[in-house]
Amino acid sequence: MMENHANNTGSGSPDGRTGSSTEDSKTNLIVNYLPQTMTQDEIKSLFSSIGEVESCKLIRDKVTGQSLGYGFVNYVKPQDAEKAINTLNGLRLQAKTIKVSYARPSSQAIKDANLYVSGLPKTMTQADLEGLFEAHGRIITSRILFDPVTGQSRGVGFVRFDQRVEAERAITELNGHIPKGATDPITVKFANNPSQNHAKALQQAAYLAPARRYLGPMLHQTARFRYSPMGADPMGVGNIPNGGTGFCIFVYNLAPDTEDSVLWQLFGPFGAVTNVKVIRDFQTNKCKGFGFVTMAHYDEAVVAIAQLNGYCLGGRVLQVSFKTNKAHKN
Repeated sequence: MMENHANNTGSGSPDGRTGSSTEDSKTNLIVNYLPQTMTQDEIKSLFSSIGEVESCKLIRDKVTGQSLGYGFVNYVKPQDAEKAINTLNGLRLQAKTIKVSYARPSSQAIKDANLYVSGLPKTMTQADLEGLFEAHGRIITSRILFDPVTGQSRGVGFVRFDQRVEAERAITELNGHIPKGATDPITVKFANNPSQNHAKALQQAAYLAPARRYLGPMLHQTARFRYSPMGADPMGVGNIPNGGTGFCIFVYNLAPDTEDSVLWQLFGPFGAVTNVKVIRDFQTNKCKGFGFVTMAHYDEAVVAIAQLNGYCLGGRVLQVSFKTNKAHKN
């Protein structure tokens, strides 16, 4: 599948080319963290205020047509591209802070340079995180995950470097390191790559389950039921978001009045959500108690499952896991 990242590494171009010339890299920009509702015309209008734009492309899910949260802008003149970075990088749009940087030609050197960092002090800011890692290489993107209800840090973050060798250096130097003012060491490792031992990773992620502490007869009964929608559609589920265009998450024990917007709000803080679907009864139009969320990035989906499985929503304890394939249903 195409590597769809809201915090994309920046390889590619608006017209689908993988830029190779130095001149092209000086005019071609990648724009990350775009608001979900922002259109391609709005992006072009914004960047055209800096200079003449040759081409602009908002990257969308091939099935749903929804924005994946990033796009490319290619200027006619290199100086306009440089000005756009200096002017628009860090601009606040709606609830997002966009990141504008040069798009880079695709190469092995820049792949798999995304790090997962845990054990961060709850008081650490994104600027602090970058300050901790910047000595080890050029940082492309970074983020700290926050609780959508309390607004407090979850102590987990991601740092993407320009090149893998820089990420490796950061792991060597910072894994087990105790940040200034902290008492516990942090863990630094490569973020999960879905192309590497994907089946095993999915299996492990399904058991990152805070809800496992709710063991009992009722849980075992619902656990058997929760996978039944993955079968031959005996409950009228209809079209489920295709895992081939993202990573599909199954959410069980939703209230009858649950709307799609609830799932957008619940999963949005963890990363790029490309599609949600609350499954409804054909006659009453009420939620049947479950739904699906498709996220663009595997590492963000893993964290969302780990944090939301067992989460109490409207007095109900949610069960959240990766959607299982028919071939692997229980």
